[in-house]
Amino acid sequence: MKRDFNRSEHIYKSKTFEEIIKDTIRFFNGTPVLNLPLNDRFHGTGVYAIYYVGKLKMYKELAEKNRTEFIQPIYVGKAVPRGWRQARIENDSERKSYELAGRLREHSRSIDNANNLDIEDFLCRFMILEGAESNLIGTVEAALIRHYTPIWNTTIDGFGNHDPGKGRYNQAKSDWDVIHPGRPWADRLTGGGNPFDKVEEMTVKYFKKKKQK
Repeated sequence: MKRDFNRSEHIYKSKTFEEIIKDTIRFFNGTPVLNLPLNDRFHGTGVYAIYYVGKLKMYKELAEKNRTEFIQPIYVGKAVPRGWRQARIENDSERKSYELAGRLREHSRSIDNANNLDIEDFLCRFMILEGAESNLIGTVEAALIRHYTPIWNTTIDGFGNHDPGKGRYNQAKSDWDVIHPGRPWADRLTGGGNPFDKVEEMTVKYFKKKKQK
């Protein structure tokens, strides 16, 4: 029997789910802010934010906002359990994963390699989500990005990129690597990419738009 399409019959809504996300974000914003790089190696997966407090002219407004309270991240990211993307999450409760600490360590190296950034100007906060709560990782990350629209997520792309590996260096250099040169593997990329002036212009437009909100 053929039925007429009714869009309302396909929409799922849950106020309980909305409250859970709000609660996770409240918890996230209450976690301690720590200097990068982190000295402690800890196990766990979850969501994190990175904050800038330095004197680089292009990020002056970020540093001013974070001078007394950390309210505007420059980047938000996630570290998911091993096998998460292939739906093959390991259930061995005795096995500890260090994805979150590892991701923050990778970001610290990227910042340290950049010619015009100083690792001492960066801090982070993070929330560990493990077990059943790890299913919220992608949702919480997306909610934080929508709320804060961090510049390295929404405008200057490429901070979270990895070395593409031998034979793949014909790719274009990301906007992040254009404006913050220095990562050894990014210097090997031979593809096109935006010129520095174009990326700088994008940065200016981002902060103008932020002021209008």
